[in-house]
Amino acid sequence: MSDFFKFEADFVDSLRCIPMQVRFKLDNCGVKLKLSHWHQFTEQERQTLVEMPCISAEECQNYREYLQNLIIEKTGTAASELAVEDNPAWMNEKEIPDITQTKAVECGVNITVEQWKKLTPLQRFALIKLSRPSHENQNFYPAIQEFGLV
Repeated sequence: MSDFFKFEADFVDSLRCIPMQVRFKLDNCGVKLKLSHWHQFTEQERQTLVEMPCISAEECQNYREYLQNLIIEKTGTAASELAVEDNPAWMNEKEIPDITQTKAVECGVNITVEQWKKLTPLQRFALIKLSRPSHENQNFYPAIQEFGLV
């Protein structure tokens, strides 16, 4: 899983920001990685975090351990840990989160459950993250365009 979204093109070459596929893995393994931590990693360390699998329980544990060790090595302190959801919203093909549907409507788009179902979990994750008020939302519309929802 090292394909990046087109809406991330302005920063993925340098990996100066945390790409969605790494953010997806962070939620899967329960680590709160700060951008300040990310900036302390070498390019190779960032690339490893992009390429390292993090789906099965064992992979998530390995990812968490690798990442926490890296953060401790760079900062002297482990990152905060997050609760890992048993049934995260991006895995639910049958229900579009209200916040995501609201953001889509604000953009003049109505996402149907059929469209939602056809998205990958990573695409659904990206839309959910991009629709949160605390997130810079300039990539929401490019993402729904990229995912064929417009």
